[in-house]
Amino acid sequence: MAEKVAKCGVKKEKGYLYYLDKNGNVTRSKMARGGEKGGGAQVVNSCGVKREAGYLYFIDKDGDVSRAKMARGRK
Repeated sequence: MAEKVAKCGVKKEKGYLYYLDKNGNVTRSKMARGGEKGGGAQVVNSCGVKREAGYLYFIDKDGDVSRAKMARGRK
């Protein structure tokens, strides 16, 4: 189960990939579609989230930063 880390309220647009960059800010990049090129990262919201090891950080459906414990060492 995921837990919210920071409330950002980012409104997502189609055609963009939203993620948390290495500085802890919400960033978006244009996705490559067909013959179009992607890339061109731009900061959407400066949240300044500090990451902890063992967690996967993502932007949830509400536009907030959430994290989930990574599954490691399963057999």
